[in-house]
Amino acid sequence: MIDEPIKKMIMADHDNLIIPANLVANVMVKNDCYHAFLVLTKVRYSKVPVLDNDQHLCGLISLSMITEHMLDTDHVASENLRRLTVADVMETDFRSIEDPTDLDEIMHLLIDNNFVPVVSDEKTFTGIITRRELLKRVNYVAHNLSKQYDVQPRLNSMKKISNG
Repeated sequence: MIDEPIKKMIMADHDNLIIPANLVANVMVKNDCYHAFLVLTKVRYSKVPVLDNDQHLCGLISLSMITEHMLDTDHVASENLRRLTVADVMETDFRSIEDPTDLDEIMHLLIDNNFVPVVSDEKTFTGIITRRELLKRVNYVAHNLSKQYDVQPRLNSMKKISNG
């Protein structure tokens, strides 16, 4: 469990922790892979959300998922991109969160992912929380904790550090 003062500092103005859906590059589940390839290349993201016509989060797609389907045994078959849809290659086994204030879960998921999708309780895509934004906040805490809180080492913890 994250200490409350640290959680308060990281989650201050938590609404700005989320990049809203309308600002997040995405592709539609029925798009062909050629379109997804162009979007991913243009925005320079490694992975983007995949949505349906009702803005529900259906999956995630990356350049590596697409290029894997371009490779034949002896050449790159870019023509495959026109016949495959995003639904054919997207990742469907991923985690999203409904509660953007659950810092423990957010931090756990960002260990292995560059972003965590945020959805409503109806699974409508509402935005993402990025590792970058969280790290900016951790950096802020690291440089400002003692300015906002009286931080005192415990005697036992100092012994552990010196004997460590």
